Amino acid sequence: MNVGLIAHDAKKKLMQNFCIAYRGILCRHELFATGTTGRLIEEVTNLNVHKFLAGHLGGEQQLAAQIENNQIDLVIFLRDPLHPKSHEPDVFKVIRLCDTHNIPLATNLATAELLIKALERGDMEWREAFK
Repeated sequence: MNVGLIAHDAKKKLMQNFCIAYRGILCRHELFATGTTGRLIEEVTNLNVHKFLAGHLGGEQQLAAQIENNQIDLVIFLRDPLHPKSHEPDVFKVIRLCDTHNIPLATNLATAELLIKALERGDMEWREAFK
């Protein structure tokens, strides 16, 4: 499965800790992330991450294009809802595309943990039918 990972600045440490905790699951899948998030994940987990540009430089748009082309199966987007970003339209585009294309999306830690455990159990195999 192809897993997209995005984290706003205030959530990057949380994303690192999440990836450390679930490294054993994530290592069995292809990981895609916006630039800074991907680099930070690689630094602490030694996982291989396909990195796009930094989110504010177009990385969220690049990931959105992958979603639009049905090349991402699951997105974990740890967003900071309390501090709007200048590139907020790109954030909402990722969310809208996930909804449009039935891509499971977590925007907080609780849902991310549910989805990663579902991924481990094989509950996401239905995504193969969409490809």
